[in-house]
Amino acid sequence: MQKPKFPIFVTRPSLPDLNEFHDQLKILWDSKWLTNNGAFHQRFERELAEFLGVKYVSLFSNGTLALITALQSLRITGDVITTPYSFVATTHALNWNGIRPIFCDVDPIYGNICPKSIESLITPKTTAIVPVHVYGNPADNSELQRIADTYGLKLIYDAAHAFNVRENGKSILNYGDLSILSFHATKAFNTIEGGAIICHDSKTKSRLDFLKNFGFADEVTVVAPGINAKMNELQAAYGLLQLKSAESEIEKRSRVHQLYADALKNIKGIRTIPIPSNVEHNFSYFPIFIEPEYALSRDKVYEEFRKRNIIVRRYFYPLISEFPPYRALPSASPDNLPTATNLAQSVLNLPIYPDLSQETVEYICHQLATAFNS
Repeated sequence: MQKPKFPIFVTRPSLPDLNEFHDQLKILWDSKWLTNNGAFHQRFERELAEFLGVKYVSLFSNGTLALITALQSLRITGDVITTPYSFVATTHALNWNGIRPIFCDVDPIYGNICPKSIESLITPKTTAIVPVHVYGNPADNSELQRIADTYGLKLIYDAAHAFNVRENGKSILNYGDLSILSFHATKAFNTIEGGAIICHDSKTKSRLDFLKNFGFADEVTVVAPGINAKMNELQAAYGLLQLKSAESEIEKRSRVHQLYADALKNIKGIRTIPIPSNVEHNFSYFPIFIEPEYALSRDKVYEEFRKRNIIVRRYFYPLISEFPPYRALPSASPDNLPTATNLAQSVLNLPIYPDLSQETVEYICHQLATAFNS
């Protein structure tokens, strides 16, 4: 294969059938109910909960507002232990709630928050832990729950990458007090923009629904200083159609993932992430780590791919702790985060999406195998 004529981006959204979406729009146009918990919104919450294997879903206009609201709903204050190895919205949501992030190092294989590093960071000001299921790989949930229970902390998962990921046959979204999903266009499941909070009881669901709608309990009663974070009917109608093909789209992603895994497993200096046999993955990302044994540096590989129209990304670089709003925090020192720092400096995410061609995957892998000398 020659260099692609057009850019191959790291992801590309799946879309529902346009004719079916047009039929949904006809219903929406006739009803003129565009937002505020309409029929599509109510149906999408029910069907999504059933699909994911969770009790309650509260839909949001995006994942960031969902995380901000989740923290509000549990009245989290003080210090919260979280990871620097994530998209910056994870920490921004803490900041917007007036919470101080305490950055914790991560494990070297999956990039998830390291439970062994958490306990030494807990102080009387600590109120919660916010882990991330990085790249959709389950965090060490049993150990995180043990720590949370031992110290009386809330456990709120940023599960933006973890749509329909299961461990031992059960959704990992059922762990902790709350889990937050993102349905951004770059995710394995998208509603263009969108998100959700997964919770375990009706009382919490009601509070979340109040908070995302200005705090209104009814027409004349405001029970909390809420925000406007509702998912609209257009997104909900789109999401319902997306559910119909979600499993087949994940299966297509798995085939792309396997092509990469087979082709790259014997290249010295290229490390990939293993998927445990007890995990049903969504294959949202395909990260590789460029180790010192490889012929080129990570940033040189990044540049060489971009010269060839392969738009790889360095998820996650820099670390959140290195951005100006956070780098002055004591916990942000690279000396405290050696593993996260190493991962950030070596990671590269390759393109992966359902209709990525085998020819393109083979071209990408050939460039890595030959260190771009062909």
